[in-house]
Amino acid sequence: MDMEWITMIGLLAAACTTLAFLPQAIKALRTKQTRDLSLPTYLVLTIGLFLWLVYGLLISNLPIIMANGISSIIGVIIIALKIKYG
Repeated sequence: MDMEWITMIGLLAAACTTLAFLPQAIKALRTKQTRDLSLPTYLVLTIGLFLWLVYGLLISNLPIIMANGISSIIGVIIIALKIKYG
């Protein structure tokens, strides 16, 4: 399998995992309801995403960089909404 296909698989996986995070952020933005979200879970998850981003940057891996960069931003948004709206 050549590297182009491997990268495409990685980008598709990155898109799926990043998009999975988006509905929660959109719902929290629209409803301003975050009571049922676990702050510790989102904190640990977002720290993990950020560390994956750093790892991706260190090894220059585009799928890892894209997925975890975008997901980290979404995670920070959800954390901010959770702190603001409880």
